[in-house]
Amino acid sequence: QLQLVESGGGLVQFGGSLRLSCAASGFTLDYYDIGWFRQAPGKEREGVSCITRDILTKYTDSVKGRFTISRDNAKNTVYLHMSSLKPEDTAVYYCAAGRKSFPPVCTVPLRDSRYNYWGQGTQVTVSS
Repeated sequence: QLQLVESGGGLVQFGGSLRLSCAASGFTLDYYDIGWFRQAPGKEREGVSCITRDILTKYTDSVKGRFTISRDNAKNTVYLHMSSLKPEDTAVYYCAAGRKSFPPVCTVPLRDSRYNYWGQGTQVTVSS
């Protein structure tokens, strides 16, 4: 069974940090670009960051300089390290995998239609 599982969410104070993990099972992430998306209550889902299998990274403007995406193919896991967190970062965060193709999956803005597999999400809440 192909599955992505996010973890690492929680409650953090303004200015704090969290590291989210996205672990794959049933398939290898080597051949996939990975994206992180988030959805706040009452808002549309938005793309946050993505990383290619060649370790190229992209970020939406609102998180540049604060979030860092990385991958460890040996662990079949992708990470999103978030720092200087703000209340507006509060959302459910989802990871998604898109099989590498042309045109590239990992672009800004992220297009969720390009991603084939999705996790269930992890809640991040930033208190002011």
